Amino acid sequence: MTAPQVIRSIEIRATPSKVWRYIASQDALRRWISPNLEIDLTVGGKYRFVGPDQKTWISGTVLELVPEGWLILSWMEEGQGWEHPARFVIALEASSAGTKVTIIHDGFEKTGSPNWADMVLDYEQGASAHKILEKLAALVGENET
Repeated sequence: MTAPQVIRSIEIRATPSKVWRYIASQDALRRWISPNLEIDLTVGGKYRFVGPDQKTWISGTVLELVPEGWLILSWMEEGQGWEHPARFVIALEASSAGTKVTIIHDGFEKTGSPNWADMVLDYEQGASAHKILEKLAALVGENET
């Protein structure tokens, strides 16, 4: 059985370099992920923010950072009994429309949480409800000139 992933993608009518501007700084990420995000955008850099439920703190480190390519973070829900972090990926890919942006949550089964299968369902629902890719697309669209 393949490891579960929660994946969402969106096409944005802008070049990968323009979309990357909304990933390449703490201020930019705050505008679509979380207004209280604190992140050191270097490999090994730490980050932390309150999740969309306004209760759960999420923290981790930057695992990979490839300009105009992808940002990969370790992803730990604090106080939830996780032994190991999951992963969060933001990937950009040039497309006929401009840029395909994909976000992936994976690694749930490695967290050590006994209810990780339920967690996958929660993240599926959250990915649909929180619409962070739509927020990103709106931001990029607002600032196209």
